[in-house]
Amino acid sequence: MIKIYGLPTCPYCDYVHEQVKGRESEFEYINIGEHVRNMKAFMHLRDSNPAFDHSKEVGDIGIPAFVREDGSITLDPADVGLVEFGKPNACSVEDHRSGKKGC
Repeated sequence: MIKIYGLPTCPYCDYVHEQVKGRESEFEYINIGEHVRNMKAFMHLRDSNPAFDHSKEVGDIGIPAFVREDGSITLDPADVGLVEFGKPNACSVEDHRSGKKGC
């Protein structure tokens, strides 16, 4: 199972979360704002894994973050078979703000 760390206030995370709804046997979405233990688990990953180096350099949080079954981490939804926000077939920021499903 692939773990996805994200926040509902992040349009990139929300877009990914909509894609995995109903696919709980493949993906576990972890809302890092829901409980301090979720944030702690994410911060441990972020602080100890080089996959987040670029995000930290540019001041990004590094979400959504994907932890594969083998423990490897990627920040690219395509690496786990999902579509990234802003790519073809993705919604616009305006769609997200207006509450369009999947955005």
